[in-house]
Amino acid sequence: METMLAPPVAPVQPKSLALASMSQQPAPAAAADFDFEAAVAENIDALYRGALRMTRKPEEAEDLVQETFLRAYRFQHQFQPGTNFKAWLFKIQTNLFRSRYRKQYNSPQSLDNTEEFYLYQHLGADVPQGDDPAADVLDKLGVEEVRKAIEDLPPAYRETVLLTDVEGFSYKETAEILEVPVGTVMSRLHRGRQRLQESLYDYAKESGVVE
Repeated sequence: METMLAPPVAPVQPKSLALASMSQQPAPAAAADFDFEAAVAENIDALYRGALRMTRKPEEAEDLVQETFLRAYRFQHQFQPGTNFKAWLFKIQTNLFRSRYRKQYNSPQSLDNTEEFYLYQHLGADVPQGDDPAADVLDKLGVEEVRKAIEDLPPAYRETVLLTDVEGFSYKETAEILEVPVGTVMSRLHRGRQRLQESLYDYAKESGVVE
């Protein structure tokens, strides 16, 4: 499935995220043909976007990303070239977020009371449906509205939706980042999408996306 949403965020300058200080420190041993700093630079915007959606505060998001890069730099020798560097960075950032916001993350997060609700069942007859109608409907909605709905999800569901639907990681990659079974990822994603669709129904109706 194509990524659902990539809400625009202000670009982050590499020097503000400690790349400059990295270049002044002796680097841990790493594969000679792997350009660590270039790989980091390619993922700055994605990591900041994810951090902002999780922390919901720009200053805290930038601080989280900076710490992620410093941690990655310190342990870059543990990265295996040829594997998914972006996923490796997101795993570091996710663990840091959980550690920093332990109280928030460990609070009750169940969405078991979420009813089965599908926006695509309310589509007009003239609206074509793709292979993944639930994601198709969310794609038709305004980025800002979906962003707000995602931010209102409990952290465990929010991070699953962000990693899978926004950043485009596979179920297996998301499970490895979150250190949970694939089945847990699928369950959280299903319930998270259900809650999103419930939250966005009124807006979707006003926008003419559903009847």
